[in-house]
Amino acid sequence: MDRLVFLLSTGLARGAVLALFALSLVIVWRAARVINFAQAAMAIVAVYVAFALTAASGSYWLGLAGALAAGAVLGALVERGPLKLVPRDTPLPGMIVAIGLVMVLQSGLAIAFGPDHRPVRAPFSQRPFLLGDIPVLSAYALFVLLLAGGVMAVLALLFGRTSLGLQLRAAAFAPETSRLLGVRVPRMVTAGWMLSVATAALAALLLVPTELGLNPHAADLLFVNAFAVAVVGGLDSPLGALIAGLAVGVLVSLVTGYVSAAAAPLAVLGLLTAVLLVRPGGLFAAKEARSA
Repeated sequence: MDRLVFLLSTGLARGAVLALFALSLVIVWRAARVINFAQAAMAIVAVYVAFALTAASGSYWLGLAGALAAGAVLGALVERGPLKLVPRDTPLPGMIVAIGLVMVLQSGLAIAFGPDHRPVRAPFSQRPFLLGDIPVLSAYALFVLLLAGGVMAVLALLFGRTSLGLQLRAAAFAPETSRLLGVRVPRMVTAGWMLSVATAALAALLLVPTELGLNPHAADLLFVNAFAVAVVGGLDSPLGALIAGLAVGVLVSLVTGYVSAAAAPLAVLGLLTAVLLVRPGGLFAAKEARSA
């Protein structure tokens, strides 16, 4: 029982990070109708910015703010730069550009900082609290849960309750109509990319202290799992990203604890395959209205 409680609690913390990264994929899909395969590499660039700022200033919080700012700027540069030049009538050119961007960014980071893992300290202790004799969440895991939950709540309010959120959704789902109503669609698409990459950068920054450390490929597995989470939950559903992220995080934690770490990717793949067979659009995908 002690082991189960510990695995469930750590799984929830890992699931919150997965949900946050999956939400970043949902945001860019809703904003531009693309899957950004360079999301992990772009997020890690922002984490390196945070690492440099923290090392120079000694402040984790300055590094966190720097990661968010760097992610937003990088998202705008990529959307306004290489992706602006590719045709939008088919997704293949954008996918090829994104894969090329991954190679460029990861190679550049390896040249600039080296391929080795750099240890990154968490702002709080990672030693689990004891509830009686049962180990539960650490202070850092609790911080991750609260911060990820807060960010997702703010984004939900942004998209559901503000004029900017309404314009972002309108520009994604009905760009021509939105233009006629005065919405600056290109600006909204850029804003969606900025929000998406900043969110991904935050997720990667929260994950790195719990892994081997920071290196150019530190978010690769995070992207793979988060992509599975986004598909399971539904690429159009922020709520699906949240619920599926927590579920996959708990699944990975339980499989790792009771079977082996090598079996965890197989469990995620099995869940993804089962969902695609039963509901290809995702468990929380909106139903399309029929037209006569």
